[in-house]
Amino acid sequence: MQYGICHLSIVPLRASATHHSEMTSQLLYGEHFKVLEERAQWSRIRNSYDGFEAWIDKKQYKEIEETEYYSLEEDDIQVSSDLIEYITDENGLLMPVPLGAVLNFTAKLGHKFEGAGTKPMALNKDNIINTAALYLNSPHISGGKSPFGIDSSGFTQTVYKLNGYVIHRNAADQSKQGEALSFIEESEPGDLAFFDDNDGIINHVGLIMKDNYIIHVDGKVRIDRIDHSGIFNAELKRHTHKLRVIKKII
Repeated sequence: MQYGICHLSIVPLRASATHHSEMTSQLLYGEHFKVLEERAQWSRIRNSYDGFEAWIDKKQYKEIEETEYYSLEEDDIQVSSDLIEYITDENGLLMPVPLGAVLNFTAKLGHKFEGAGTKPMALNKDNIINTAALYLNSPHISGGKSPFGIDSSGFTQTVYKLNGYVIHRNAADQSKQGEALSFIEESEPGDLAFFDDNDGIINHVGLIMKDNYIIHVDGKVRIDRIDHSGIFNAELKRHTHKLRVIKKII
């Protein structure tokens, strides 16, 4: 078994071993993984954080030893806490890293970090919405996980991660976690609302806010109204997403 770590700012993960393939997720700086399969220029990996599997270009990660991988498994995660920070690489060059980048292995990569780092911990549930608000106006990118481009489940997963909670990568998988609520009135800020398409497939998720508002990704990270039918976009004057279920994870 081989092991790796992302040593670049943001790296795409692909559905198959080609740059033309769909980007299904991303690795942020410092995330580590197991290598499951190798081809000439590509590796299929399993992200340690959430078990997500995809393909990565071999030029976009560093191999690490098994002992280093498992030491990272045992460490409390430390992440960057500002929207954008800078790391000085082994050549003395600055490299930007986004909110949520993992800092545990920085020194062993020969890098230096002098910004604001934090160890995520289970804080007051209200803090989830405060974290989510940092991403307002971030553009939608399918598979994205950073303030420079993010999708709905990448948004909820990363916000939860920054508050010390682990949830799955995809909306459909996230919807299998937690306790289902019968009514919006039972929900609290920070609960997850899931939405499905005409075939009944869950394809969208957002974070419940106070007073029947929701923060989610639709073109960008935005705040809309939510009711028993789904998300109502006041600009378009119509519902844009059909509510399936609300889950209490915390």
